[in-house]
Amino acid sequence: MADTDQARWYVVHTYSGHENKVKANIEKIVENRGMEDVILEVVVPTEIVVEIKNGKRKDKSKKIFPGYALVKMIMTDESWYVVRNTRGVTGFVGPGSKPIPLTEEEVLTMGLEKRSIQVDFEVGDTITVISGPFESFIGTVEEIHLERQSIKALISMFGRETPVELGFDQIQRD
Repeated sequence: MADTDQARWYVVHTYSGHENKVKANIEKIVENRGMEDVILEVVVPTEIVVEIKNGKRKDKSKKIFPGYALVKMIMTDESWYVVRNTRGVTGFVGPGSKPIPLTEEEVLTMGLEKRSIQVDFEVGDTITVISGPFESFIGTVEEIHLERQSIKALISMFGRETPVELGFDQIQRD
């Protein structure tokens, strides 16, 4: 049994227009060979685009990276061989034949994995700014934005309450 903590995201180059077929083919092979603990996930990143034609609004799914699929897997000779030889795959992205996994930053930027964030403050709490242009100011938390890792706080400046956006790393709870 493989340790799934070793699994990394790899970019696979596909024939244009074959991204979803490649995803389905890899998933079928993984199921047939019982490789679910080695090849964990296959993703074709898409976004919803709104098109307006003849005055009618239509939501369309559009591939973010045409010609590519992303595979979360533990790189072994067998997993490399299975993915590399899947119909529609032209190869892994990386120098020569050596696949390079995405960095953790790239994975987060692409939204492939979400980090769960625990915060020890809530709306109404008093906070102190510990870095940035508002360092040493005291404020009150108005909104918390987990996805952006920031808060909106009211800080007293020049005798007025002023709303500012601050990163979680810029504040501490009083």
